[in-house]
Amino acid sequence: MERKVTKAVFPVAGLGTRFLPATKSIPKEIMTLVDRPLIQYAIDEARDAGISDFIFVTARGKQSLEDYFDSAPELESTLAAKGKTALLNELKRTDMDSGAIAYIRQREALGLGHAVWCARRLIGDEPFAVLLPDDVIQGGRSCLADMIETHSETGGNVVAAMDVPNEMVSSYGILGVSEENGARVKVDQMVEKPDVADAPSNLAVIGRYILTPRVLQNLNSKQRGAGNEIQLTDAIAAEISGPDGVYGQRFEGKRFDCGSKAGYLQATVAFGLARDELRQDLTDFLSTLDLNA
Repeated sequence: MERKVTKAVFPVAGLGTRFLPATKSIPKEIMTLVDRPLIQYAIDEARDAGISDFIFVTARGKQSLEDYFDSAPELESTLAAKGKTALLNELKRTDMDSGAIAYIRQREALGLGHAVWCARRLIGDEPFAVLLPDDVIQGGRSCLADMIETHSETGGNVVAAMDVPNEMVSSYGILGVSEENGARVKVDQMVEKPDVADAPSNLAVIGRYILTPRVLQNLNSKQRGAGNEIQLTDAIAAEISGPDGVYGQRFEGKRFDCGSKAGYLQATVAFGLARDELRQDLTDFLSTLDLNA
């Protein structure tokens, strides 16, 4: 019987150097997209997909990230006393039940594969999810929920995938495809950041994964890959010919790379325009801009 996916790993140990000097004092993951930090979007997506156990792989300087998910009794009391029920309910969405969240330190920055490997003792022999908070998806059905459904039906490893233009191929892990079934594809090759001439397709992996315990076993070797880092892509690729196999899942909605300044700004505008109470003011402001200046 296939075990349900209830655990998710959130690798959040990065220094966020592309957002310095802001990230000198705050973790990138709690930078706000409109009025919610990036990590909250990932947590909400995981909750909607049925995840109940949350594992954060952190590093030094991430204390404020841990505090964000704690309760705030004084603030809650103040909001309740002032009758600000809507704000109070929104605030309580950030609370995590005792025991639902765990923090593991990644002591060396050795790559995404190493960050996931750090959580191995908490994952055990269960299938698990990995979510990269930098990748924020707007609209459509929950990407992670679709991936869990694919895992349930196939028993295999599942990566979120989207088509990218040629000039962006070398920035992603790229999939080779042997079969297509609607939004689901059977993967026969994974290449980390290939030159466009060597890429098997334009179908790129983004920051959502459903993985079997065999991937953790592959990471035990700590083999270095692209960038001299321990690559998660390599550990997943080793399962293509294994008993579980690897599948790609195209998703609904629009993905924003909030790990880049341009992507973060694009997401801010898109999510602002999606809010009824902000749309008109933001539209009016954007219409005043001289984009040729």
